[in-house]
Amino acid sequence: MITDTHTHLYSDQFDDDRSTMMQRAKDAGVSRFFIPAIDSETTQAMFDLEKQFPKDVFLMMGLHPTSVKENYQEELAHVKNWIDNRDFVGIGEIGIDLYWDKTFLIQQQDAFRTQIRWAKEKKLPIVIHCRDAFDEIFEILEEEKSADLFGIFHCFTGTIEQAKQAISYNMKLGIGGVVTFKNGKIDTFLHEIDIKHIVLETDSPYLAPTPFRGKRNESSYITKVVEKLATIYNLSFDEIAAITTQNSKDVFGI
Repeated sequence: MITDTHTHLYSDQFDDDRSTMMQRAKDAGVSRFFIPAIDSETTQAMFDLEKQFPKDVFLMMGLHPTSVKENYQEELAHVKNWIDNRDFVGIGEIGIDLYWDKTFLIQQQDAFRTQIRWAKEKKLPIVIHCRDAFDEIFEILEEEKSADLFGIFHCFTGTIEQAKQAISYNMKLGIGGVVTFKNGKIDTFLHEIDIKHIVLETDSPYLAPTPFRGKRNESSYITKVVEKLATIYNLSFDEIAAITTQNSKDVFGI
């Protein structure tokens, strides 16, 4: 059993072949798909996905940092309404992204802090999006750290020091296609991180692993990540799949 802890299967990039894409993933051994939210515009597509694959997908709710704009309070109200009225497996993806635009940094910080607090109230994990914002993310995690703060540092691409700091806040490291890139760098130190801190993800349709880099990513390609980690940790494919799936169960409780 392989678990994809982060995949946007409701993306319109899958509209033409979603069922066959899901079957390819299942044929490859992927049996659990965790679905992060983005904003109110994608909520219905996410619910439609759940209706189509009720036994396979597990939904999160949250406001993605790149969707934090002038109306972010309205978007946060949308998130709060849903988490108060139905069950989700986590709050995500949330965080700070300063790669494209620094205009809304203060608003991103507020949205991140607010959603962390909701997650702690609900006893839910958070799934963190971080791009060019490790210092800003860690500052808030330091403020909010507690036994109730836990989750996944999605698409981890930092240094060994940043990896250890993320883990210190009860975060697993979400490892995906980047670990297969020649310039990905994280493959040079992951062996220093105990595999109990690692979960698998694709972030599909983004960040396809080698040899599919530059193409649309899909959950079946997670096998390339498993193969790479098997080499890094000197474990078998099945051992990587089993350990990382158990790690995902430790986070999400299912």
